[in-house]
Amino acid sequence: MLVQFSVFPVGSGESMAKEVAKVIDIIDKSGLSYRITAMATIVEGNWDEIMALIGKCHHVMRRAHSRVYTSIVIDDRKGAKNRLTGKVADVEKVLKRKLKT
Repeated sequence: MLVQFSVFPVGSGESMAKEVAKVIDIIDKSGLSYRITAMATIVEGNWDEIMALIGKCHHVMRRAHSRVYTSIVIDDRKGAKNRLTGKVADVEKVLKRKLKT
């Protein structure tokens, strides 16, 4: 399963790097495979692992801020593994070249 999610405080100014770094630290220490993008983080794992991780990230942010926005997108494909890199590799194979990641 791949899950793309973002967690950030609402009404806390323009720069959120310090707050987002707290969430990324939790994700990094989770042991799950992940990729950070400019707008969200993609994590690969099973339902229970990922939902527990998202819950932890949301609650850590919520303890520090009165309003928190959490967005979740799920790609749940039966039997699929290594999709975090595999989906990109599939497109690269079709294009016959490496892409910027």
